Amino acid sequence: MSTPALFTPLGGYRGHSQAVRKRPTKAQGETVALKHEPTAPNHSAQDALRVLETVARHSTGVTDTELARRTGLGTERLTALLRMLRREGYVEQVADGEYVPGASLSRLGSTHGHDQALREKLQHTLDRLRDSVGAAIYISRYIDGEVHVTQCAEGPTTPAVHEWVDFRSSAHASAVGKSLLGQLDLNGRRDHLARHKMARLTSRTITSERVLLSRLDAQPPTVPVLDLQEYAVGTVCAAVPITAGSSVGCLALSLPIEHAHRLRQAAETLNKGAAPVLLSLAI
Repeated sequence: MSTPALFTPLGGYRGHSQAVRKRPTKAQGETVALKHEPTAPNHSAQDALRVLETVARHSTGVTDTELARRTGLGTERLTALLRMLRREGYVEQVADGEYVPGASLSRLGSTHGHDQALREKLQHTLDRLRDSVGAAIYISRYIDGEVHVTQCAEGPTTPAVHEWVDFRSSAHASAVGKSLLGQLDLNGRRDHLARHKMARLTSRTITSERVLLSRLDAQPPTVPVLDLQEYAVGTVCAAVPITAGSSVGCLALSLPIEHAHRLRQAAETLNKGAAPVLLSLAI
């Protein structure tokens, strides 16, 4: 089982066209340079992939002792990863205690119906994260120079933010947009802002390109990006990167303003729960 590329194509969200308008952000044929720094979800997903690769090569079963020897992971780290992989259905522990590939790994590893299996798996993971965090959860990607929310988990007590301004036009104001822009290099950020006017959406919206670029540059990659009523009055949001290779993505949450006191704790829970989402996208 080779380590696959991250981010297989996902469909649009809430009626957005799945046809992506091509808009290169540099000269034709060039790609945007990214400003990647490893985050905790990336490290967890990479370690989990090493475990899965080892399990996949031993379809009849492999012990945790052998997994530790072959992956070089410590006992505590490996135990935590195996717990997560079992919960997500990627591995199963058989009667003699050995680990074998699980149903989720088999479904996602199949070329037949892979995209549908991925969407269903991601939705299941997002739904569980929504219930754990107590907030609406979103997956977003930066595709051909535009912000796209590709999947969402909401519910009666965790409503999604009202998209009163297209997310593609409001990256300067939303946690999603700022997280995605923060993963681009300076030229990529300036290119995006040149194509999307920084409109004042609320009294808290940053409309100065200089101020926004300065804040993006100062944002630590391991700290969630926050939106404190910058996109919409009455809503606060947070986003964390789920990115590797040349793809840019993020995992985000939104809360009504009356739950703003929970935002930082919810953001930390979101960050800790990002690894299973990134792992699903990596298989």
